[in-house]
Amino acid sequence: MTLPVLSEVTTGFHSAVGDPTSAPVHVLQLDLAVPGSLRAPGGLPPESTHGRVLTLVRLDGHPIGWVRATVDHQDPDDLYRALADTARRGFPVPAPAVPAVEPAHRRPDGGPLVSVIVCTRDRTPMLGACLDSILRLRYPHLEVILVDNAPASDATRELVRTRYGDRIRYLNEPVPGLSWARNHGLAAARGEICAFTDDDVIVDDAWVTALVDGFTTDARAACVTGLVAPAELDTEAQLTLEAYAPAGRGFTLRTWTLDGTDADGLAQFSTGRFGSGASMAFRTDVLRGVGGFDRAAGAGSPARGGEDLLAFQQVLTAGHTVVYQPDAVVWHRHRRTMDALTRQISAFGVGFGAYLTAAVMRRPGLLLVLLRRLPSGVWRWHQAARKRTRGAPPGYQGAFRSLKRLERRGFLYGPFCYLVSLRTQRRAARTRAPG
Repeated sequence: MTLPVLSEVTTGFHSAVGDPTSAPVHVLQLDLAVPGSLRAPGGLPPESTHGRVLTLVRLDGHPIGWVRATVDHQDPDDLYRALADTARRGFPVPAPAVPAVEPAHRRPDGGPLVSVIVCTRDRTPMLGACLDSILRLRYPHLEVILVDNAPASDATRELVRTRYGDRIRYLNEPVPGLSWARNHGLAAARGEICAFTDDDVIVDDAWVTALVDGFTTDARAACVTGLVAPAELDTEAQLTLEAYAPAGRGFTLRTWTLDGTDADGLAQFSTGRFGSGASMAFRTDVLRGVGGFDRAAGAGSPARGGEDLLAFQQVLTAGHTVVYQPDAVVWHRHRRTMDALTRQISAFGVGFGAYLTAAVMRRPGLLLVLLRRLPSGVWRWHQAARKRTRGAPPGYQGAFRSLKRLERRGFLYGPFCYLVSLRTQRRAARTRAPG
């Protein structure tokens, strides 16, 4: 047996993913408190422990960092011991105790009812893995709602009927657009808390439990987001996205309100730092109270995104607290081709420009705040982007420059795209059949 050759021990993604030509990289996870707990995303046994691996390290269920290594053997127990020893040397963790049970995130049976809402559109082949992982959740009070958005066939309906039955509530939203679908699920939800994820995600079995725990952080907490980790890094495009725009926001619990001061003065606008729509939960009454998701934003509309950022911003400006809870882990299956990746990055830019436009249109008084703070914010963002590109791992600099240009161009188109989308969605709302 050849032991792992350590490449990186890190609390961030930027250097953890390695060179883009190193694909495939097998994504694994382990818990230092549970010997032999080497698993694939979603808690399943690993399909491969040979070659390059990127391992999420936990301690008593709490994520603490990543270990990147190259291995040349197939024994999972031996690999667990080697990776765990490496992690203990690289992270400030206590000496391992002898555990008898699985760790972390137990709640009494009296927790609130949570509605898990998944929206999908013609991606039936990948949907099963997402729904299977949701049905493995350990949280006791749960309803699962699947919203089928303007489907081209009955394939998703049939999947739910034949494989899941009444364990999943199936809804059909005929108007295309992610926000339309999410709002349909929100209207049907019975839970005190609504948790949203995407059909290309595999959720951790403690995901909902950790999200619910996040609401106890602050009495005013109305939105909790979680850690989004890569489910697979099989292609150059997937590695590039994880290096360029990782969805994870680190391993430290954080909260945001508008009561204090923010270092860049743009806390209520730069809500992308809070998390993303792949792992987010809201108090249902609060989300309904701010109008749900803007139907003129989001995937499937000309605005192409930004509906999650706007929801975070609306909750924040309404006087509530937003919490980032890194224990709420989901695993995202990134776009596999470079063409799909470039379209996605362009959509990031369009969506952000659309989001800012929507925020100002909803609260015109924010325009003066934004104009006053935007020049310094844009300058710092530009400097950070240059520094990030220059400090990118070898092999990424050219891709970073190209993707950043696409994102900036998309941002400039964003306001126009939002206005076009607004008109389109208003017309759709007038013609939509009731129910």
